[in-house]
Amino acid sequence: MTKDPMERIAQALERMAPAPSPAPDFAASAFVWHTGPDRLEPVTQVSRVSLELLVGIDRSRDTLLANTTQFAKGLPANNALLWGARGMGKSSLVKAVHADVASRHPDLKIVELQREDLPSVGRLLNLLRTASGRFVLYCDDLSFGHDDAHYKSLKAVLDGGIEGRPDNVVLYATSNRRHLMPRDMIENERGSAINPAEAVEEKVSLSDRFGLWLGFHACDQDQYLSMIEGYCASYGLKTNSDTLRAEAIEWQATRGSRSGRVAWQFFTDLAGRHGLKL
Repeated sequence: MTKDPMERIAQALERMAPAPSPAPDFAASAFVWHTGPDRLEPVTQVSRVSLELLVGIDRSRDTLLANTTQFAKGLPANNALLWGARGMGKSSLVKAVHADVASRHPDLKIVELQREDLPSVGRLLNLLRTASGRFVLYCDDLSFGHDDAHYKSLKAVLDGGIEGRPDNVVLYATSNRRHLMPRDMIENERGSAINPAEAVEEKVSLSDRFGLWLGFHACDQDQYLSMIEGYCASYGLKTNSDTLRAEAIEWQATRGSRSGRVAWQFFTDLAGRHGLKL
């Protein structure tokens, strides 16, 4: 018996359609959001350092730790923008704070969202809205260029639209830029617009929607050396202090900068030369 044409079309569409994604298993503590198809991939081992190894950012550490603890307890908490100098521990702090708080509140999860996947954030929020856990939505190295409309998707997290941001989701973003867009772009748009104030208000005001602004600034030499000494103490690496200081200063001189990242890179080299596995 010949099938009805509409039935054949319906069956063909069913074969072409992707199978529905299985419901995520929220047993893990960390996830990465992927699209095509939408799915939350659990992360079995998160790349992070201990909270006590983050030196020179005490105020930001304490503020973010308190905010995250409030959120984990089901209390009001703010979205947070961690901005400033490269390599000063912005992303490391987010992951370390999550680990510290999650050790006491296992329902606290972290979900990493890539900047290029921001247009899908509405679907992610709908998925998390019905889950029983508490979720730190983490977007690393966030910034926007000219004619980049991705920032409009971010408002779904910060403002929530008509549904509102889910009570069990908070956003932590890191950026090298305080206003999430280059300063010269802001000045160019102000100079060429009929109404300079309105020309950039929508993009610049995006950062104002974060309740917490945590600034990170380049470290001085004493802080840089303290970071390295902290790594040595934590991993049990013993070496002559004068030699350590001289080598660390030479290392940062060849890099042309001092930061937590440079300190860790020096310690990685030092550990390798001493046969220490990290």
